[in-house]
Amino acid sequence: MGITLIETRTWEKMNERFADFIDRLNKEMGTDENFDEWLDNGDVCRLLNVSKRTLQTYRDTGKLPFSQINHKVFYKQKDVETFLNERKSNAPVD
Repeated sequence: MGITLIETRTWEKMNERFADFIDRLNKEMGTDENFDEWLDNGDVCRLLNVSKRTLQTYRDTGKLPFSQINHKVFYKQKDVETFLNERKSNAPVD
């Protein structure tokens, strides 16, 4: 691992530019309220009370939408809630 030294003035200028970029991005994208919360496999397994293998089956059969970044799988909270509500409404009545 190497160490890179830069002048304080350069560092401050980089930080200002980065802060400006974030401000522009926030203005374009809106507030955090516009974004869905994402859940990982562990979160969804606990919410649905299923095993990792069952969750894999839900993905494979298209029953539960997901996104994948590299090898990590994520689910929108709204999609999981919809899936859970559909399962409850289709559950057999005793």
